[in-house]
Amino acid sequence: MVSSMRTRASEEVATAVREGRPVVALESTLLAHGLPPGHNRKVAARLEAVVRERGAVPATIAVLDGVARIGLSDDELDRVCDPDAGLVKLSQRDLGPVLGLGLSGATTVASTCALAHSVGVGVFATGGLGGVHRGAATSWDVSADLGVLAGTPVVVVCSGVKSVLDIPATLEVLETYSVPVLAYRTDAFPAFYLRDSGLPAPWRVDTADQVAATVLAHRTEVPGDSGVLVANPVPSDVEMDRDLHDRLLREGLDLLRSRDVRGKDVTPVLLEHFHSGSGGASLVANEGLVVHNAEVAADVAVAISERSGPVRA
Repeated sequence: MVSSMRTRASEEVATAVREGRPVVALESTLLAHGLPPGHNRKVAARLEAVVRERGAVPATIAVLDGVARIGLSDDELDRVCDPDAGLVKLSQRDLGPVLGLGLSGATTVASTCALAHSVGVGVFATGGLGGVHRGAATSWDVSADLGVLAGTPVVVVCSGVKSVLDIPATLEVLETYSVPVLAYRTDAFPAFYLRDSGLPAPWRVDTADQVAATVLAHRTEVPGDSGVLVANPVPSDVEMDRDLHDRLLREGLDLLRSRDVRGKDVTPVLLEHFHSGSGGASLVANEGLVVHNAEVAADVAVAISERSGPVRA
């Protein structure tokens, strides 16, 4: 486990990793940039609570004052959720600058995976994975999440990718990178707010133990260092109405084009359009899916720990 002046696991997380107890990493960009102020702090507490209820230790990750912190205190969570804190959005490429310059930021999938792996945490729950953007053939706009997952042996539990992305192309890139894609209790690859993207999933698993068996076989028997993607669909009781979703998606894509929004700014703008245009339905779906992903990730971390002892990244 890496420990340095600039990367610090909390005592609880470090102890759990040393003792081989299950740990689940949680990102902070969802809290700092993806949910409304006030509500984000309630979701932060709920995510950590459900991980504990399933028998694992939560490790929310952020960079604060030039220190990457894996496992946050209540005061640190308050700061991450404070809209006036000015946390920047951090992908993996941004870690060096914020660490070196003593700045603060909230971690995306890519940076959370990297930091979790650096301290020995091998399971991570998030909302949705980044992917290939529409028009990437000319823009080259492909999320760093895919490259990091290709080279970081972390299990990522998410609800697929957002429908604003090119989902077929994203699945092709994951295949090129030899990242196993497991759909949890479904045959369809999910699309964040929707349970079914219209595309089949490469593999189906129905229990956390099946995920654990696959992950351990992948880590020990298959050459390379790629992670494993577990695609867990949004719970059916909070799934968005498909007609409403499709209308908001069309409007959102038009909005992105009219404002020439690109790169890391795409997701916040699109989420805000969905939140404001759905009467709160997208916010309910977002919270429901990320909580469910945290539950599944905790179950997977426990299953891996029971099968092999330490959950090592």
